[in-house]
Amino acid sequence: MIRPFKWIRDLLFQNLVWKLLSLGTAVVIWALVATEPELTTMATVRLEYKNLPEGLEISSEPVSSVLLELSGSSGALRGVGDAVHPAVVIDMSDAASGERTFSIGDRNVKVMRGVRLVRAIPSAVRFHFEPRRINTVPVHVRFLHEGQNGYAVAEYHVDPPQMEITGPRSSVMRVAAVAADPLDLASATGTSQFHVNVFTDDPFVRFLSTPEVMVTVTMKKK
Repeated sequence: MIRPFKWIRDLLFQNLVWKLLSLGTAVVIWALVATEPELTTMATVRLEYKNLPEGLEISSEPVSSVLLELSGSSGALRGVGDAVHPAVVIDMSDAASGERTFSIGDRNVKVMRGVRLVRAIPSAVRFHFEPRRINTVPVHVRFLHEGQNGYAVAEYHVDPPQMEITGPRSSVMRVAAVAADPLDLASATGTSQFHVNVFTDDPFVRFLSTPEVMVTVTMKKK
């Protein structure tokens, strides 16, 4: 019975000074944290989404950021830039064609320990979804200053003459043609080739290949 008692005594009293010092330090840290005032701050974070179903497109102007009211101790809020990681994330896995509203709350806002979400502004976001559409449209070429040097366009060739576009169905269907950047023919004679970019006015429509064409222009004397 003596040996177990000695083992317990040694466990309690060996390095007693260091143990008491560690205990005192822990108590001081706990006291400082416990007495920190509760503060509230506002943080603007990105709005992100995940799991958008294949073949579905967002056709409404999306909300890009959300204002969050966060509450916590002054120590926890001191690094509020890292309090939300990485942003408000909306799960769109059950989205379908049409309008859908997503609430913003604790389940899609991640905050660090000691920080609490009070509210989000806005508290919900609404998206409009449409099926994805692919279409092929002609490339429209524009000429500037034709004839100023006594030459006019005899013929021209666009390669490729058409471009594939994709995006929300309603947006794609509104695009009848895409426009190449204007070609300045003020000093053009004979046959010239131009590499030009192609543009569509609808921001929801994008190209399936590099939006660039080569235009071959043959000029003749007027």
